[in-house]
Amino acid sequence: MIKPILIMKTGSSLPGLVTRRGDFEDWIINGSGQPRERFVVINVENGEALPDPAGISAVIITGSHAMVTDHEPWSETAARWLGAAVRCNLPILGICYGHQLLAYALGGEVAYNPNGREYGSTEIRFSHKARADRLFKVIEPHPTGFVSHAQTVSRLPEHAVHLAFSAKDDNQAFCFNHNVWGLQFHPEFDADITRAYIENSREVIKKEGGDPDALLANCQDTPLGSQVLHRFIEIVNEPNAA
Repeated sequence: MIKPILIMKTGSSLPGLVTRRGDFEDWIINGSGQPRERFVVINVENGEALPDPAGISAVIITGSHAMVTDHEPWSETAARWLGAAVRCNLPILGICYGHQLLAYALGGEVAYNPNGREYGSTEIRFSHKARADRLFKVIEPHPTGFVSHAQTVSRLPEHAVHLAFSAKDDNQAFCFNHNVWGLQFHPEFDADITRAYIENSREVIKKEGGDPDALLANCQDTPLGSQVLHRFIEIVNEPNAA
């Protein structure tokens, strides 16, 4: 029997967007190309208990509107569980909040981004080490990805490999132990979802000196997200992946 992939749900998206398009876990499942039956969703923000890592094949951690630095009890519990999952050698993919939570769980640091909030579509620039990385070696250099975040990984965990950056964030991606990845960008977003986030934050963007209309105009769909999610599934499916 194939073990399920755990989606650790750390929050929900914008209410109107959830009504119209579904939530973070739905976008991840849709982007993966896998049937929903392949996944089990555990809502840790709502206090749902996480399973024994031995009973799952991999972990994907969603984004959230929470902040890692608030150290909510559910988040701290999830971080401790992730430490155990890493020691079990499970393939793990953290997205946005999940990226930051994963870095924190491994001994890194999270803080508000000194370069300000990052919204919209941005070029993801990969380091030379990404060319040999299991997840990113199939990705073309300098693709465009979708972002929406205020906090960042301010210090990577010890022994983590830095893989990518953008104009406003030094840590867009990292790898740990060859099978654990954190992504600040959103592989599950598309242009429509990203535009909804820009519209929701229009006044904040303007207050910080940004141009929401320019960000909206710059949002175009990109293959990066589906490529990353499909490649992660390929890694999970490899013999002895965990």
